[in-house]
Amino acid sequence: MKLLMILMLAALPPLCYADSGCKLLEDVVEKTINSDISIPEYKELLQEFTDSEAAAEAMGKFKQCFLSQSHRTLKNFGLMMHTMYDSIWCN
Repeated sequence: MKLLMILMLAALPPLCYADSGCKLLEDVVEKTINSDISIPEYKELLQEFTDSEAAAEAMGKFKQCFLSQSHRTLKNFGLMMHTMYDSIWCN
């Protein structure tokens, strides 16, 4: 999961490495861990961040990694992200 987190952050604009003040980052995290969003929907939602078919394919594989996780793991991942947003290092 740590590698997935790094890959996800690398795919987003550099301006969004801040705390939860970046609504874009929060939205992407929520869409990533939402098991109701399919891979094609996810690719469509994030197509503005992909500049090639290879990047779109990587985003699909990235989403599949999250779809393969249990609801408990996804919930804990979301909790971890919010804990990071609210940490003293992000304020």
